[in-house]
Amino acid sequence: MSTHDTDSPVRFDTKIAVLLREDLETWQRLNVTAFLVSGLGIQVPEVIGEPYEDADATAYLPMFRQPVLVFEGTKETLADAHRRALSRALPRAVFTSDLFTTGNDRDNRAAVRAVSTADLDLVGLAVYGPRNAVDKVLKGARMHP
Repeated sequence: MSTHDTDSPVRFDTKIAVLLREDLETWQRLNVTAFLVSGLGIQVPEVIGEPYEDADATAYLPMFRQPVLVFEGTKETLADAHRRALSRALPRAVFTSDLFTTGNDRDNRAAVRAVSTADLDLVGLAVYGPRNAVDKVLKGARMHP
């Protein structure tokens, strides 16, 4: 018998979090969340687990090794969180309201590049880092219902 407790919950030292502006439509929340987390594995490869395989040996892509926590807040909460993420130099991704009107990656990047940091109209922010640092970034936000 193993002395390792496989039933105990896994606690991660890091956190992946998405903060969404509270006034988004459901489809926008899903779209923004998917886009925001899409780059994380490329820049921070340690967040990606091992590939999956079913009982018939059909292979599936690897996914994050830990949950993605989704929060919501006001436009001001999002702006404050963005400033705190920048001041802590945490890996982050942004989604601005302008990206709802573009249709491709090139235009998305151009839309963000056209606006100064302080003037970004943020509708979503993803952040990754030590759990306590991410918690401080998200101060004032609430868990997504």
